[in-house]
Amino acid sequence: MSVPQTHDEAVAAAHRLAAELAPGAIGRDRDGATVIPSEALAALDSSGLLAVTVPVADGGPGLGPRTLAEVGRIIAAADPSIAQVPQAHFLMVDILAVHGSPETRKRLYGEVLAGRRFGNALAERGGKHAQDLRTRISGGRLDGVKYYTTGALTSAWIAVSALDEQGRLVLAFVARDAAGVAVDTDWDVIGQRATISGTATFTGVPVEPGLRLDYAHAYEQPQQLGARAQLYHAAIEVGIAGAALADAREYLRTKARPSTEAVRAGASAAADDPHVRHRYGRLASRVRAAEALLESAARTLEEVTLTPADADAAARGSLAVAAAKAFGSEVAVEAGSELFQLCGTSSAAAKYDLDRHWRNARTHSVHDPLDWKYHHIAAYELADVLPPNHGQL
Repeated sequence: MSVPQTHDEAVAAAHRLAAELAPGAIGRDRDGATVIPSEALAALDSSGLLAVTVPVADGGPGLGPRTLAEVGRIIAAADPSIAQVPQAHFLMVDILAVHGSPETRKRLYGEVLAGRRFGNALAERGGKHAQDLRTRISGGRLDGVKYYTTGALTSAWIAVSALDEQGRLVLAFVARDAAGVAVDTDWDVIGQRATISGTATFTGVPVEPGLRLDYAHAYEQPQQLGARAQLYHAAIEVGIAGAALADAREYLRTKARPSTEAVRAGASAAADDPHVRHRYGRLASRVRAAEALLESAARTLEEVTLTPADADAAARGSLAVAAAKAFGSEVAVEAGSELFQLCGTSSAAAKYDLDRHWRNARTHSVHDPLDWKYHHIAAYELADVLPPNHGQL
């Protein structure tokens, strides 16, 4: 396995991976959690892309948000489920860069550089909200039940959030094959089905002292961990939007018939219909705007860095990403729906599976509320209110 060392090398590797993933995307969508996408995940793990953000001091290329966003967008355009799998992996790489001890970094980055992936177990069901944690670490043992555990099923390591004996938030890295770890395939959703982000249960799992971090501390200072994590989410949405637009273009050029009304008005092909052209042009402009906003947010994070100088710098990065994520999500959902208005009834045939774009975008877009992102943008610009310092912004 070769780790890309430059932005251009990483983008080229992402395109190669996307070309390998695209032919099987429809099959993986239809299989859902009934078939583990082992070959696709093996291609991801062997691509070298999992290590592109490992710092130079730790043996990696140290590539930044601009590379991460473009890599995520390219892979998501081919298969957003597979693109979603390493989202938390990249977050964990960032957390280790800022808060990992030299010993912890050496051990876990060595795993990443060898192509081994982190899964996550951060969210829970049954409480007042997804971060109302019941998982506990006591006496060096981890006990709890998690859901939305993207990547955990097939990972080498799982990063688990929990409360310690004093009720403080910690993050523990445990081996996927450790005794007491069980990951289920009870994932049944309308979109991003091949992520298989089901239930993970931890029963008396031993946690090594060196693999336990004070996670609360990460959000007690200006940080960009949340913004970097959200940037990758935004890249997934923008990738879906681009894929829906590309499929609409291909269908219009090769399969769609003009409507009866369009023929009466003189159109000889679906793409000649003036209303189709108007809608397609509007949608294409919005997709390009989403891509530009994503790139702009990534460049802002490059400037702010993982360790922002102060709260204002952190706010600038977080809000730039919030705008890209909110707008990109809206455009992805729109593109997934508008595709059918453009292409007509025949495009809804199950054999094309074009509805996967809308289902994937709709499922992913509700990962965290878009309205709150717009709210925080406005509060900052209108009333100088700093955005909250947490992992969802």
